[in-house]
Amino acid sequence: SPLDQFFCLVSKPKRNIPLLSPSLPPTSQLVGISWPLIVPYNFQSRKFKLWTRNLFNHYIIPFPQSIGNAKTTRNDNSSRFGKYIEIGFDKRYRIIGANMRTYLLEKSRVVFQAEEERNYHIFYQLCASAALPEFKTLRLGNANYFHYTKQGGSPVIDGIDDAKEMVNTRQACTLLGISDSYQMGIFRILAGILHLGNVEFASRDADSCTIPPKHEPLAIFCDLMGVEYEEMAHWLCHRKLATATETYIKPISKLHAINARDALAKHIYANLFNWIVDHVNKALHSAVKQHSFIGVLDIYGFETFEINSFEQFCINYANEKLQQQFNMHVFKLEQEEYMKEQIPWTLIDFYDNQPCINLIEAKMGILDLLDEECKMPKGSDDTWAQKLYNTHLNKCALFEKPRLSNKAFIIQHFADKVEYQCEGFLEKNKDTVYEEQIKVLKSSKFKLLAELFQDEEKVLSPTSAAPSGRVPLSRTVIKPAKTRPGQTSKEHKKTVGHQFRNSLHLLMETLNATTPHYVRCIKPNDFKFPFTFDEKRAVQQLRACGVLETIRISAAGFPSRWTYQEFFSRYRVLMKQRDVLSDRKQTCKNVLEKLILDKDKYQFGKTKIFFRAGQVAYLEKIRADKLRAACIRIQKTIRGWLMRKKYMRMRKAAITIQRYVRGYQARCYATFLRRTRAAITIQKFQRMYVVRKRYQCMRAATIALQALLRGYVARNKYQMMLREHKSIIIQKHVRGWLARVHYQRTLKAIVYLQCCYRRMMAKRELKKLKIEARSVERYKKLHIGLENKIMQLQRKIDEQNKEYKSLLEKLSSLEITYSTETERLRNDVERLRMSEEEAKNATNRVLSLQEEIAKLRKELHQTQSEKKTIEEWADKYKHETEQLVSELKEQNTLLKTEKEELNRRIHDQAREITETMEKKLVEETKQLELDLNDERLRYQNLLNEFSRLEERYDDLKDEMNLMVNIPKPGHKRTDSTHSSNESEYTFSSEITEAEDLPLRMEEPSEKKAPLDMSLFLKLQKRVTELEQEKQSLQDELDRKEEQALRAKAKEEERPPIRGAELEYESLKRQELESENKKLKNELNELQKALTETRSPEVTAPGAPAYRVLLDQLTSVSEELEVRKEEVLILRSQLVSQKEAIQPKNTMTDSTILLEDVQKMKDKGEIAQAYIGLKETNRLLESQLQSQKKSHENELESLRGEIQSLKEENNRQQQLLAQNLQLPPEARIEASLQHEITRLTNENLDLMEQLEKQDKTVRKLKKQLKVFAKKIGELEVGQMENISPGQIIDEPIRPVNIPRKEKDFQGMLEYKKEDEQKLVKNLILELKPRGVAVNLIPGLPAYILFMCVRHADYLNDDQKVRSLLTSTINGIKKVLKKRGDDFETVSFWLSNTCRFLHCLKQYSGEEGFMKHNTPRQNEHCLTNFDLAEYRQVLSDLAIQIYQQLVRVLENILQPMIVSGMLEHETIQGVSGVKPTGLRKRTSSIADEGTYTLDSIIRQLNSFHSVMCQHGMDPELIKQVVKQMFYIIGAVTLNNLLLRKDMCSWSKGMQIRYNVSQLEEWLRDKNLMNSGAKETLEPLIQAAQLLQVKKKTDEDAEAICSMCNALTTAQIVKVLNLYTPVNEFEERVLVSFIRTIQMRLRDRKDSPQLLMDAKHIFPVTFPFNPSSLALETIQIPASLGLGFISRV
Repeated sequence: SPLDQFFCLVSKPKRNIPLLSPSLPPTSQLVGISWPLIVPYNFQSRKFKLWTRNLFNHYIIPFPQSIGNAKTTRNDNSSRFGKYIEIGFDKRYRIIGANMRTYLLEKSRVVFQAEEERNYHIFYQLCASAALPEFKTLRLGNANYFHYTKQGGSPVIDGIDDAKEMVNTRQACTLLGISDSYQMGIFRILAGILHLGNVEFASRDADSCTIPPKHEPLAIFCDLMGVEYEEMAHWLCHRKLATATETYIKPISKLHAINARDALAKHIYANLFNWIVDHVNKALHSAVKQHSFIGVLDIYGFETFEINSFEQFCINYANEKLQQQFNMHVFKLEQEEYMKEQIPWTLIDFYDNQPCINLIEAKMGILDLLDEECKMPKGSDDTWAQKLYNTHLNKCALFEKPRLSNKAFIIQHFADKVEYQCEGFLEKNKDTVYEEQIKVLKSSKFKLLAELFQDEEKVLSPTSAAPSGRVPLSRTVIKPAKTRPGQTSKEHKKTVGHQFRNSLHLLMETLNATTPHYVRCIKPNDFKFPFTFDEKRAVQQLRACGVLETIRISAAGFPSRWTYQEFFSRYRVLMKQRDVLSDRKQTCKNVLEKLILDKDKYQFGKTKIFFRAGQVAYLEKIRADKLRAACIRIQKTIRGWLMRKKYMRMRKAAITIQRYVRGYQARCYATFLRRTRAAITIQKFQRMYVVRKRYQCMRAATIALQALLRGYVARNKYQMMLREHKSIIIQKHVRGWLARVHYQRTLKAIVYLQCCYRRMMAKRELKKLKIEARSVERYKKLHIGLENKIMQLQRKIDEQNKEYKSLLEKLSSLEITYSTETERLRNDVERLRMSEEEAKNATNRVLSLQEEIAKLRKELHQTQSEKKTIEEWADKYKHETEQLVSELKEQNTLLKTEKEELNRRIHDQAREITETMEKKLVEETKQLELDLNDERLRYQNLLNEFSRLEERYDDLKDEMNLMVNIPKPGHKRTDSTHSSNESEYTFSSEITEAEDLPLRMEEPSEKKAPLDMSLFLKLQKRVTELEQEKQSLQDELDRKEEQALRAKAKEEERPPIRGAELEYESLKRQELESENKKLKNELNELQKALTETRSPEVTAPGAPAYRVLLDQLTSVSEELEVRKEEVLILRSQLVSQKEAIQPKNTMTDSTILLEDVQKMKDKGEIAQAYIGLKETNRLLESQLQSQKKSHENELESLRGEIQSLKEENNRQQQLLAQNLQLPPEARIEASLQHEITRLTNENLDLMEQLEKQDKTVRKLKKQLKVFAKKIGELEVGQMENISPGQIIDEPIRPVNIPRKEKDFQGMLEYKKEDEQKLVKNLILELKPRGVAVNLIPGLPAYILFMCVRHADYLNDDQKVRSLLTSTINGIKKVLKKRGDDFETVSFWLSNTCRFLHCLKQYSGEEGFMKHNTPRQNEHCLTNFDLAEYRQVLSDLAIQIYQQLVRVLENILQPMIVSGMLEHETIQGVSGVKPTGLRKRTSSIADEGTYTLDSIIRQLNSFHSVMCQHGMDPELIKQVVKQMFYIIGAVTLNNLLLRKDMCSWSKGMQIRYNVSQLEEWLRDKNLMNSGAKETLEPLIQAAQLLQVKKKTDEDAEAICSMCNALTTAQIVKVLNLYTPVNEFEERVLVSFIRTIQMRLRDRKDSPQLLMDAKHIFPVTFPFNPSSLALETIQIPASLGLGFISRV
């Protein structure tokens, strides 16, 4: 930009730079131009910075603005005069001074202001400061009191305090060197002008008037100005007419008197303004010769109002001249320089202002005719207008006459047409002031006023461009206005237009002699509103001031340029030594080629280098970076050296201090150790002597007592043991003899009875079995008997359990009574023993005490003497130790305080560090999440664009094929589903062309495809990985086997708990398993024999093989049944033997056994029965032993518990005794501590028990699973057998031999030529509705993956690639054909995701195998890594998801506005519509009207379809979130565009509708999907319609509540808010502005409407399937009979 180049350009020799800024916005008139111009250049001294800041903030800005700026209808701080400021620099380019010129002050504003406008700021500042003591003499008051300040009716500007501004003005005057007396003089003159405006005139007649006597305003004016009251009153009502011979005094009318008063006020203010500007120039003038300057021209811009007068004419005339200069410089000179430097360039046409300027200033132009009319004696505005019409109408195309007016004219300026009113032109051009009034003021006693009018010719005025006595700062030759003696009166009579034209010519000469730059300031709106931008108005201004043309040239041209020498001098820093050549031009070219790679950014001319916009700034940045790096390196080295020196000094001092302190501490510590050691030695010997004496006495007494007591106890114990031993020997022999006799008798009787009875029963049963071997009744009776026996056995088991429990209870009660009784007896014995011992001890103690008393009396005298010496020594030692302890305590406290302080600091630092780290971590995670979502969104948008282009490419290719491929004879038509196009997703190793595909289908290729090295390396790497996995699995298997062997050994070492029962069950299971294996082998052999001979006669009914098979089957089944019955009978006999042992059944069983023994005569049967009895006895004996051991273990555990309870009781008693001795507080604390420890111990015990129980439960569950599996296998084996009864009873018919289910591997096999048929049946012609209703979700995906698995199992690279490519292309074709059907898109989105999850789940990667079963891990892919195809499928899923969103949007779009906004869900709330609004919708009963229920039904339909298709829950949540975003965005956009919807009642309707949608989310368990958050802008908009909108508190509440809405949306809703009912009120404009002010700092998007087409980035979280592949069945409805399960 030009601002960045000013200082660089001014440093060039003989360069003076003015900055032209027409139409500056007043809020930044000089601050916005001057300050950015100077601040970027870092001059060396702080003094310079302060001087510059004071120059612009205090000298130039406040004072000139207060006297030259005013409020207008379009601006609160409009500059009403033009100014040109020159800032001078010396040879070192430092500011040395400044100068200001002014142009065309708007004097008419002093006496008149339009509505909503103000006079100059200084008048209101004076009125606001009227209460100050120094202003009492001015007799000012409120601004509404004075005529010159109340005409506009707006004396106050919002946000501006005139009293504070007055303080700033006075400070600026002081800084400018204006003394307090001169300041008060200025204020007196300004106050006099205000009082002059209140002077009133009374009419005598039509041609004369008078001022009321002692008129207060005039008296105050005369007093302030120091003039005579009568003289001023006279000349205000009269004027002097001078002729050649005489002078007349003529009264004037009231109207002329008022005009004369206003002219006098304007003249005084203009002279005062000129005087102030002159003093400003004097204050900023420097005696040092300037080298160059920067000029800032801040002049009024193009103006057009409803009524345009002489001021607007002069302003627009000046803008025409400036625009012409701008065109000359920017367009003509720029193009000429390009031509001169031989830069390639095309000439551009531009607008020329010269015709309009000629119309104004040429001979017989508007200004000439105006001056001529002013010289006429009876000239008027009407006659001047007629002259203009006669001279220029229909002769100049830029001059026009209004249709309905004869006192106006229109000029076509470069910006726009402007209509000027002729009224007042002559008066303003003449600027007439009566000389008599001036003479009165010149004769004033007031020094400053007289100075104004006496030096009037020397003061800088708006009509003089170069006043005499002023030394111009610039070197430019400016022709001053030549003055001759005696010409003062003539110069004074020049018209304002003539003077303004001359000053403009001088200004143009200055600008043409310099290098100008331009700043164009654009007003955003015409209403002074913040945050409001009127685009049409801005474009109009840009086009009017030629900025668009300038942009066009700058875009094509080179705005920045350097000579070769200047470029070399400036950027020598960026060059290396080897780059510098003797030829400067070649050096610059070489450097630029390295720095700027794009050669279009610069051009080399003859003498200069031309740069595009921004390139100079880029070079400056590189230069500054290099200089900054060098500076940092110097600073780093110097600072390091200084810090090292400082550190060495500090280290040396610290070491010295540490040496002395540590020496002192060591000496003190050594003294303390010596004293402590001496004290301990003395205490040791003293205590040793006392304790030794006491111990010897006690030892002698104790030994004597022990000897007597132990002898007595030993004798008693010996006698008792002798008696017990003898009695036990006698009892043993007697009881043994009796038991042996009884046992032998009983055993003989039982054995004899059992033998007889069993022989008899065995013969009887044998006969029955032989008779009824093949009868059905036998089996029925056998089953009935078995059921009865089972019931009896179960009843006996229950009775035994009850008896066992009762015995246990009796045993426990007896043990308890026994323990209590023994405990009571023990206590009695102990009590007696203690009493006896106490009596003996008492007698012995009396004797010993008498002896000790005598000894102690002797020792007493000795100890008393020793005591005195020890006490003296102890007192001395105590005193020393107390001193030492006090010193140590002080040191300890100091160290503790230091330690606490350090700990506190460390803690605070750690807490601050952790807080900062946590905050940074949270911010970084949020930023990373945002970046990830943005990146994902960009990627998916690119993918969407790619899919669109791909579809377009396919369509174009089809059209080309239709146009090019003409059918030829012999051409074979391919299958309709066949695609000759290879997918772009194939691997790089696949080299195939579309044209070769039919040839390869017709003729199989004989040559083998070349080996793909990349695939070979991948497979080799995979083989090594599999070998490593195999080795690791083998090691793990060995380790598991060792663990199992160790566990088995431990189990064998343990005592068997249920050994007998488990052994019996295992025997039974082993026997049955062996039988089943045998039967299976036989069946397999038969099947092999039948399959080898494949003739149909073999397997037909009645064939020999068939009969042999039936016979063998019946015999095997009969044998199996017999064996089962034998096993069951044997088991029942074993149980009956166990019952026979019980004593209570001996008598009844003996009678039965006797009969059995009598009938038993076969020796083989007796031996067999004997073996069975032996096994039974062994089992019963093992059971008895296990029960005995368990009983003993229980007794041991109970005894241990009793012992632990006794110990616990003793410990509790001890604690109780200790607690009773403690005070109450300590007692409570001790009890609490004890309770805490007890509870913690109990908790630990309970946790251990819980862990043990969990382990046992897991172990039992595993065993239960194993047993259940084995039982299931046994049941399957039994069900396969056919009972012989069925064979006999049923007629002979064809029998189907049941075959065991084959163990499938979860793969599907198909032939290579069936691939297209597979794609056609499974993808292209599949109907989603039938699959979703009747089959498992995702079945096509599972089928395709199982086919891929088989191809991977075969290690067929070509087959895998071909299948995956055909699948992807088929899905794309289906979606292209039926892409508008929601069910189709949802179905294939679900299946694509499931296919992608299957590829991940069975890829073999550890991250995806965590949730797999061992069987599923066996199904993983073994040969190929399909990670690239996973990415392709992911992209395809994203495309399908975006297509699904588009389908949803097309379906929901017509429903949203009607259902969410127009339909009245709550009837009667809306009330009457506001008047003036057209009805947008029909009634509810109209056809085609959608309601909220329609939307919810549609949402239910979408959700049910997605659930039926088995879509992932996370993906359903994302779809729902997108649907809700579409609903919210479309609803909010329509709300922002429709005024009839912005009311309180509609807000309630919207909130109710949103609550219904939220209820739907709750019903579907989708509240955590993020859908509710997408409705937040709509919810806040509805709340905004319902909240109060009056006070500042309401504004604050709205700003805090509407955080999801942008500022533009909030303001739009408030503007559209329309009351419907009587209790509602319209939102005030002031309230809306308050909202805008509060939200101005919010950084949000300026966009009003939400992007309804926005699609959130989609993710596909991994969702493994628990379905086993081997269990999947292929239904016949799919037509996939050519596929077989493997």
